[in-house]
Amino acid sequence: MTDDDEARLVADARRGDARAFSRLVDAHQQKVRGFLRRFAGHWADADDLAQEAFVIAWAKLGRFEGRSSFCSWVCGVGYRIARDARRSHARAGARDFTWLEEQDDVGAGAPLEDRLAVARAMAALPDDQRAAVALCLSEGFSHAEAAAILGMPLGTVKSHVTRGRERLLKMLEASDER
Repeated sequence: MTDDDEARLVADARRGDARAFSRLVDAHQQKVRGFLRRFAGHWADADDLAQEAFVIAWAKLGRFEGRSSFCSWVCGVGYRIARDARRSHARAGARDFTWLEEQDDVGAGAPLEDRLAVARAMAALPDDQRAAVALCLSEGFSHAEAAAILGMPLGTVKSHVTRGRERLLKMLEASDER
């Protein structure tokens, strides 16, 4: 989808065209869901969060200023929802990593043990680092796009990605030595 196509669809959706919004969802849902799956750590929760992000985006489409892509904006909405959900889930108890057995697109060729190690390492990162790593390294967003999504300065996102990558590598090396 070109930027012009996206701008036209956003304009049509703002006028109440549900089909135009549906086309925006179709074009961007995989990227939003992929980011939220990596950030939330659980596929079912992430899919629910993505759905909620698009519902909120529809309701608040008038607030979309167009300074970033529509996808980046929805990822930002999803990030804030997911961050709040993570905080409440953190109080509820430990994380369940059995979702990895059901994955079929992310690391499907890797052994389950390796996928579990990566998931545990990602879960051990602070929220902001995990979000930056998931957006930039897993979903292919630029640092600038991630900064817009997360509402952080560009330099902070770059630092989070660098430090997060370093921490992941150290944690994965330590798990390999065991």
